[in-house]
Amino acid sequence: MMRISLLFACLVSMVALAAAPDRFTSPGGSITITPRLHSSVQLEFGATVIQVDPWSADNRPARPADLILITDDPGHHLDPTAIERLRKPGAPVVIPAVARSKVPDGIVLANGEKTVQAGIAVEAIAAYDIIPGDPVHPKGKSNGYVVTLGGARIYFSGVTECVAEVQALKNIDVAFVAMNIPVGRMTPAAAAECVKGLAPKVVYTYHYDQDYAGKVTNPRAATQPLPGGLTVAQSLDAFAAALAGTRIEFRRGDWYPSR
Repeated sequence: MMRISLLFACLVSMVALAAAPDRFTSPGGSITITPRLHSSVQLEFGATVIQVDPWSADNRPARPADLILITDDPGHHLDPTAIERLRKPGAPVVIPAVARSKVPDGIVLANGEKTVQAGIAVEAIAAYDIIPGDPVHPKGKSNGYVVTLGGARIYFSGVTECVAEVQALKNIDVAFVAMNIPVGRMTPAAAAECVKGLAPKVVYTYHYDQDYAGKVTNPRAATQPLPGGLTVAQSLDAFAAALAGTRIEFRRGDWYPSR
C-alpha cells in the first residue's frame, strides 16, 4: 500500500512540473502550443487561448480559456472541474452530444458541423473505430476538431482510426493524432500512414501512454501492453521512422512528464 501511495505521489509531483511550449508560425503570426497531459493541449494566439480536453489531473499552471473543446466523455477528455477552473466567464465550450449532461450550456456539434466561437472557426470531425474490439468508439459519439487560428488549420483527432472523414481533410498545418488507441488499432505504422495522407507541416502524437494516464488517477490500474510488445519509447521511434523521407516534422510533446 505504501509503495502504491509513493508511486502516485511521484506521478502527481511530476505532473506538477512546468509544461514546455512550442511555436508554430502561421500566416497571421506565432501560435504557442503547449502539450499538457495525455490528450490535453493549450493553444495561444495573441490574447486568445484555446484549451482542448483539459484534465484536472494536470495541476501545472494553465491559462484561462476563451474557447474550450471537448472530444469525448471519459474523464480524461471531459472533466467538469478542469472546465470550471479554466473557463473564462461566458467562454464557449464546444462538445459532442454525449457530454451535454456534464456541460449543460455547452455548444453541441455533431460530426461534420461547423461553428464560429470566440471568433474562431471550429469544425467537428468524425472520430470512431473501424476494426471492432474493446474499448468501443462508435461512429457519431465523439468529435475530432479542426480549428482555424491565425490562418493555420490545426487538427485534433480525438480517439479515432483513420476513417474516411479524416482522410478527406485538406490543408492541415498542425495535426494532433492519437496513437496506440483504440487499443491495437492506431498502431505507430497505422498512425504514420494516416498522417502521410493528411500531410501536415507538423504532427504530434498524443493519447498514447494508457498506463501512465490510468495510474495517475488509479495506481492499481491494470497494465495495457502496447501493440507489438513495444515500449512507449519504441512506439514513438517506430512512428518517427515511418515518417522518414517525408517533409512532415514530428514533434515529441511532453505529454507524460516522468517519461
